[in-house]
Amino acid sequence: MQRVCVIGGSRYFGKLLVERLQAAGHQITVINRGSSRPTTGIEHLLVDRDDEAALVAALGSRTFDVVVDQVCYTPVQAVIAARAFAGRTRRYVMTSTIEVYDPATAALPTTPTGTPVPEEIVDPATWLVAMDLPWHDEAYLEDHYAEGKRQAEAVLTRDGSFAFASVRSAHVLGGGRQEFTGRLAYYTKRIAQGDEIAVHAKPLSTVFIHHEELADLLLWAATRTGFTGPVNACSDGLLDVRDLAAIVTEQTGREPVYRTVAAGETASPFSFDRHYAMSNTRAKQLGFAFSRTADWLPGAVAEALTASAAPTV
Repeated sequence: MQRVCVIGGSRYFGKLLVERLQAAGHQITVINRGSSRPTTGIEHLLVDRDDEAALVAALGSRTFDVVVDQVCYTPVQAVIAARAFAGRTRRYVMTSTIEVYDPATAALPTTPTGTPVPEEIVDPATWLVAMDLPWHDEAYLEDHYAEGKRQAEAVLTRDGSFAFASVRSAHVLGGGRQEFTGRLAYYTKRIAQGDEIAVHAKPLSTVFIHHEELADLLLWAATRTGFTGPVNACSDGLLDVRDLAAIVTEQTGREPVYRTVAAGETASPFSFDRHYAMSNTRAKQLGFAFSRTADWLPGAVAEALTASAAPTV
């Protein structure tokens, strides 16, 4: 049994992670602002992680074997976390994102198109941190999501108060209405209704992960102490937007109606005119076995179709 602190953990794969930790017999403390209370048997600290004094006071004398941070989006939040948990935990795992590799958001080394991107393309140990940017501005943060994650990783990598690992998640799908981004529902609804989908002339492939698989990987990353640094989390198999639409077509019987947009223009979700599909080789070498996207995506599409057809309560 380990003492595990989860920051966030109130919805989707974060909620699943908490459930899996509890099922595995770990002692769990969840920290969030109260949007959702954890189940019976899990300690809940109701506090805003951005308020350092309140966070330290809420933690009291608690110590943990590992902290899993689901909601760290900026270097400011990372600095607060580093100070608050220094001396309280031996290990810290942050949920990050595939977006850190997006060449549209930063000057990054290039890899050949079609070659999955390895972790070292974005090295948090050398990434520039700028604390004076308007990270508290919601609009700025939304526009600089990828950079916020890169800099948060950089802060926690360099802090040295604990062993640090980041899990860079692919695009997460599955769970029907639980999939709060609505990106898969966008395709199931539009294709079923015969509405247009905006795609690039030559959309490039990307990678995905099922929400249950991501919860499993986060559990593995939290309880495995033998590695640090970033690790990519994606199911096996590259798919582009037309591959995704084809799976929806198989279940709806409706052919997608495409509208082609120029490179650089806004398109539908998962239509990319730039390459940054991730490699999951490091996680495999460390011992995690991934599923194939093609095996679970039809089921996720079916869930989305069922959810869209169900009446709203």
